Amino acid sequence: MMKLTPMMEQYMQIKARHEDCILFFRLGDFYEMFFKDAEIASKELELVLTGKDCGMEERAPMCGIPHHAAKGYIGRLISKGYKVAICEQVEDPALAKGIVKRDVIKIITPGTFNDDSFIDENKNNFIMTIYDEDGFLSLSFVDISTGEFYNTCFRDEISIISDEISKFKPTEILCPPSSKSIIESLELDGSSVITERPLDYFEEIDEAMIKERFGNNTSSTHPVSLKCINGILKYIFETQKVSLTNINAIEFYSIKDTMTIDINSRRNLELTENIRDKGKRGSLLWVLDKCSTAMGSRTLRRWIDQPLITKNEIEKRLEGVEEILKNLNQCELLEDALKRIYDIERLVGKISSKNVNAKELLTLKNSIENIPPIKDILKEFNSPILKDMYDNLDELKDIAALIDESICSNPAITLKEGNIIKEGFNKYVDEYRDAKFHGKQWIASLENTEREVTGIKSLKVGYNKVFGYYIEISKANYSSIPEGRYIRKQTLANAERFITEDLKEMENKILGAEEKLCSLEYELFLSIRDSIEKQIGRMQISAKILGELDTLANFSRIALENNFVKPSINDSDELTIVEGRHPVVEKVIDSGTFVSNNTKLNCSDNELLIITGPNMAGKSTYMRQVALITIMAQIGSFVPAKEANISICDKIFTRIGASDDLSGGKSTFMVEMWEVSNILKNATNKSLVLLDEVGRGTSTYDGLSIAWSVIEYICNNKNLRCKTLFATHYHELTALEGKIQGVKNYSVAVKELNNNIIFLRKIVEGGADQSYGIEVAKLAGLPKEVVERAKTILKSLEDEKSSNHSTKISNSYENNAAAVTLDEVKEEAKKEIKASSTKKHKNKNNELQISFNDLEKDTFIQDLGEIDIMSMTPLEAMNSFYEVIRKAKKLR
Repeated sequence: MMKLTPMMEQYMQIKARHEDCILFFRLGDFYEMFFKDAEIASKELELVLTGKDCGMEERAPMCGIPHHAAKGYIGRLISKGYKVAICEQVEDPALAKGIVKRDVIKIITPGTFNDDSFIDENKNNFIMTIYDEDGFLSLSFVDISTGEFYNTCFRDEISIISDEISKFKPTEILCPPSSKSIIESLELDGSSVITERPLDYFEEIDEAMIKERFGNNTSSTHPVSLKCINGILKYIFETQKVSLTNINAIEFYSIKDTMTIDINSRRNLELTENIRDKGKRGSLLWVLDKCSTAMGSRTLRRWIDQPLITKNEIEKRLEGVEEILKNLNQCELLEDALKRIYDIERLVGKISSKNVNAKELLTLKNSIENIPPIKDILKEFNSPILKDMYDNLDELKDIAALIDESICSNPAITLKEGNIIKEGFNKYVDEYRDAKFHGKQWIASLENTEREVTGIKSLKVGYNKVFGYYIEISKANYSSIPEGRYIRKQTLANAERFITEDLKEMENKILGAEEKLCSLEYELFLSIRDSIEKQIGRMQISAKILGELDTLANFSRIALENNFVKPSINDSDELTIVEGRHPVVEKVIDSGTFVSNNTKLNCSDNELLIITGPNMAGKSTYMRQVALITIMAQIGSFVPAKEANISICDKIFTRIGASDDLSGGKSTFMVEMWEVSNILKNATNKSLVLLDEVGRGTSTYDGLSIAWSVIEYICNNKNLRCKTLFATHYHELTALEGKIQGVKNYSVAVKELNNNIIFLRKIVEGGADQSYGIEVAKLAGLPKEVVERAKTILKSLEDEKSSNHSTKISNSYENNAAAVTLDEVKEEAKKEIKASSTKKHKNKNNELQISFNDLEKDTFIQDLGEIDIMSMTPLEAMNSFYEVIRKAKKLR
C-alpha cells in the first residue's frame, strides 16, 4: 500500500473535518483543490483539471486559483449553493520545522456570505434555523452583515414555516435531523441550502455565550427558542471563527404582531418580486423603492413583508410622511443628506468581522458627518415619529473625529503595506516615515553623484526585494570604474551590480524604517478599529433610524410624484376606496389611461362581492389593487386613490391565477383546492380574501357547486364572515344576491360595437349576463373560421339548454330558513310580468302599441306552472330560477 506525501496527509486530515465544503488549500500563491472538490470546482468555475502526484497509484485530480483572485471564484461557488472552507498557512514558513502548519480560518456559506460584490445591498441575506420539540417550533433569522437577529416560537403549525420563509427568504437553513424532514416536506423552490447538524448541537446550550452577547434579554425565553438561538450562534462562530459583536440583540416577535400574508398571496400579489422571472421590476417594491440609502431600501422591503396591524403605529408613520410632504424644501435637503450616507449597517458588520479596511473607515466617517445636518432638519418637525427620531439619533461625532485624526486621506487598501495612518497622529510613525522619505531622497541623489564621479552616464541606482539597493554599470563601462570605489554584489550577463558602505548603511535605515513603519501602522489601525468596534451598538441605533427616516421621506416623494393620498385607518369593518388605482399597472401603461374604480366592503351589506365579466376585462387587476392599497396603507404609505378609508386587516389571502405542481403529483385544480382550503381554515373576520375563478379547474357543475358552497361558507360562518372579492365566470352565482346576507353583484362594464367588444375597465353594480369568451378569443387572434364555428356551436348549445330548461333556478339550502320554494319562484315571476304589463309602448306617432312580449305571457305562465321543482337537483333548481328571472325581465 502506497504512502501519502506529508502535504497530502495534512490535506486529508483537514478535509475530513469539512466534508460538506469545497476546501481551498493554500499552497504558495495559490489555493489548490483536490479529488472531488477539484472535479466540482473545475466544472463550476471553468478551470483546467490537472493532476498531482500524492503517493497514490494514480495522480490526484487537481485545479487551482491565484489567492489574490479568490473572492470572485468564491462568490461564484456560493451563488451556486456550495460552501467553501478557506485553509491558510498559520505559521511563518521560515520558522516551520517540516511541513508548514495549515488550518481552516473561515467557512463561507450561502447564509454567512457578506461580500459586497455578490450580495444585493438592498436585500438582507438571512440564515435561518429551525428547531422543534414537544409540539413547539422555533425559528431564528440572522443577517451577519447587518447584525439583525429575529426569533419566534409557536405551536407546531407547519404552514407557518413556509409563510415565514417567504417573508425572510433565507439563503441557508440550519436544522437538526428531526426538523430537516419538516423543511423537505414544504417543497421549497430550492433557493435555500439546507445544513444539518446533530441534535446535541442545539441542545447543549452555552449559557455563558448567550448571556455575554445578549445579557438578560433571553432570561424568560421559551426553552425551544433558546435551543434554536443556541444552534444558530454556534454555527455562526463555527464558520466565521470570530465573535461577531454586531450580533448583540434579539428581536422576539409573534406571527400575530404583523399582517399575515401567506406564501401564495405574496407570489400572487407580486409584493417584492414579479411572478415572471422573480425580478424586482413589476412588483410593488419596484414602484415604492426610490430610497436614498441601502438601509432605507432594506427597511422598505421589511415593511412590505410585514405590514402593521396596530392603528396607532400605522398612523404615526402616515403622519410622518404627511409632515415631510408638506415641507418640500426640508424634504429635498433631507434627501440630499441621505444620499451622501453609505451603508452604515454593513460597514459596522465589516468592523465586527474584522474585514474593514482604511478606505471603508473613511467612508464611515464621511457618512457620519452627514448625520448632524439631518438632525438639524428633524428638529423642525413635530409629528411624534419624527420627534422620536430626533431625540434618539446619535450624531456619532466622536467616532468621526477619531477616524479623521487617525486615517490619512488616501490610504492603501491593504493593511500591511503602510500608508494608512495620518501624519501627526503618532510620533513614531512620523519618525519612521521621515527616515524612509529622506533615505529615499538620498538614494535618488546618489545616482547623479556617482555619474559625475565616474563619468558613466548610463550608471543607475536600483532596488529589488531579493538583493536590496544596488549600483548597476554595464560591462562596456566596466573599465571606467574608479579602483576601490565599489564592492561587487551581483554579476549579470551584460552588467555588474555594486554597493558601497554608505549605500548599505542607508539601505538598512530605509528598510528597517519601512518594516517598522508598516508594522506600527497596522498595529495602530487594529487599535483604532477595536475602539470603533466598542461603539457598534450606538452606530446600529443611528443606522436603523436613518433607514426608517429614508423610507418615510421616500414615501413622501413617491406620493408627490404619483398623486397618492393619505388614507384614513379604522378598526371597524369598513373598507372604502374612491377612484382606486393599481400602483404597478398604472406605471407600466400609458400615462392617464388607467381606469380608476371604487370599492366598498363591510361586514353587513357588502361583505362578499361577486364580480363577473369577461376575461381580460380587468377583474384580477381590480382585486389585486384593493389588496395592494390595503397593504400600502398598513405599511404607512399614501395610496393610489382619490380617497381611502382602510379597515385594518390581520391577514390577506389570494387565490388568483392557475398553477400546478406536476412533479409533486398535484394538478392545477388540486393546487387551487389546496389554496382555497388554506384560506377557509385560516382566515378570520378581520381578513381580506381575494378568490378568482374558484372551481374553474373541473367540470362546470362540480366547479359551480364548489364555488357556491365556498360563498355560503364564508358568509354563513359567523367566525369567518371576512371581506371577500369573488371573481367568477359562473353567472349563475349572481342569483345569490339577496339570498345570502352580504353578497353583492358587481361586474366589469363592456361595450359592444359593430360585433366587437370594448373593455371599459369599470366595475359597476350588477352581474354580467355573458362571458364574451368568443369575442376575447377573436381579440387574441384565433383564425376567423374557428371563431365563426364557435359562435355556431354556442348558439346550438344555448338553444338546447333553453329547450331543456324553460325555467330554472332555486336556492338549494336544505333545512335552511332562507330556502326558496316553488311558490316563491312563481311569485317572483308574476311580479316581473305584472311590471312589464303596466308599461306602455309608443311609436313615433305617439300611438300606443302592443308589445310582442304580451303574446308570450300566457305561454310563459303555463310553462312556469309545469315546473316540477321537487324532481330537480339543487343545481338544476338554481339554473331554473335564473332562467325564469331572465325570461321575465325580457318580457317587461
